Parts: sequence; C-alpha cells; structure tokens
Amino acid sequence: MEFLELTPLEIEALKLSLKVAGWAVAGSLPIGILVAWVLARVQFPGKSLVDGLIHLPLVLPPVVIGYLLLVLFGRRGLVGSWLYDTLGITLAFTWKGAALAAAIMAFPLLVRAVRLSLEAVDRELESAARTLGAGPVRVFFTITLPLMVPGIIAGMLLAFARSLGEFGATITFVSNLRSETQTLPLALYTLTQIPGGEQGAMRLCVIAVGLGMFALVASELLARRFAARMEG
Repeated sequence: MEFLELTPLEIEALKLSLKVAGWAVAGSLPIGILVAWVLARVQFPGKSLVDGLIHLPLVLPPVVIGYLLLVLFGRRGLVGSWLYDTLGITLAFTWKGAALAAAIMAFPLLVRAVRLSLEAVDRELESAARTLGAGPVRVFFTITLPLMVPGIIAGMLLAFARSLGEFGATITFVSNLRSETQTLPLALYTLTQIPGGEQGAMRLCVIAVGLGMFALVASELLARRFAARMEG
C-alpha cells in the first residue's frame, strides 16, 4: 500500500502534466484542423516543404526544438521580447511555455491523424450538398467535420499522450522548476537523481505507462471504428 501513496511532489507533477497536456491539445486543435485541411485539400507551390516543416519535430532532437523556442520566445527572444514588452506575457520558465513546447512536439501527430480522416471523407457527399445549395462553410460543418470526428478524437488522444511524455524540449525551454514546470517526466528524472527516489520514480513510471497505453488503445479503437464506418 505504501507504493501506491503519491508524495506531494508526485501529485504536483501529475496535476501539472495533465494541465500542460490539456492546454497543449486545446490550443493546437483549431490550428491542427486548419493545417490538415489545407494539406489535404489545397494545392500550392512548396506544399511538400510545408508538410516537411510541420513534421520536423518528429525527426529533430527535442532539445533542438527547446533551444529554438528559447531563442524565439525567451525574455529577450525575437517574439518573446515583444510579448513581454507589449502584453506582459512570459513563456520561458513558466508552465505556459511547457504547454507551448508540448504542443509543438505533439502537433505533427495531431495533424496527421486529422488529415488521414479528412482524406477518407467521400468528396461526392460534399459535392451533393453543394448542388443542393449548401455553401462551403455549411458543407464543412454539416458534412465534412462530423465525418472527421473519430480522426480528430484519435489525434487529440495521441497528442495528449505525446504531451504528457514530453521531456527534452520542456527542460530546455522552461527548465525543471517544481510546481511551475516540473511535469511528470521531469519529476521522474529528478527522482532518479536523488537518494531514495527509486520508489517514487517507479510510481511515476507506472502512471506514465498507464496513461500512454490508455491513449494509444483508445486511439486505435477509434481508428478502427472510423474505418468500419467509412466502409459501411
């Protein structure tokens, strides 16, 4: 029973991780749907380059993304200095910066899942709706979007799981500050560096594996349900 009891540090890290991952997904979802629609439906010069840039976080070391975020959004960064001087917003070394780092690292997974669901939508249904007088916006919200919902949910779950596990970009951009930026992976790392922290590290490891497996299984079930629905 002692193994199941979380310490205040572990509880703080878990709550912060859920908060960061939630905001990361919520903030990136509208942009992700828009980007997925553009990649799936619009042809333009340099499309392959844009697609590559969007998926770049999947192949770059997370530390590189964290460093670029620090250069851009740090207090003296290109964008960060303007945010601080104009709006009084600071992202570096705050939980908001952790959410930004998690959102960027998870964004390609979200876009890919939404794009695949959009590409599977029968274009003839949209054409039929337009011939009946529906405008492009109405077609999207009444035909396209409902058919995309399983893919959107799957993308959200994958992005949420990726955000929960983000480490490299987070620690580089916002450091490892307890109660402010110390998410579950960072807390686990901290516990491995202190004497007697093995049990706490194992608890957080089990929690991380459980949350990740839940998101992956749920995403797979939704993907299968979506495929069966489209075949029907």
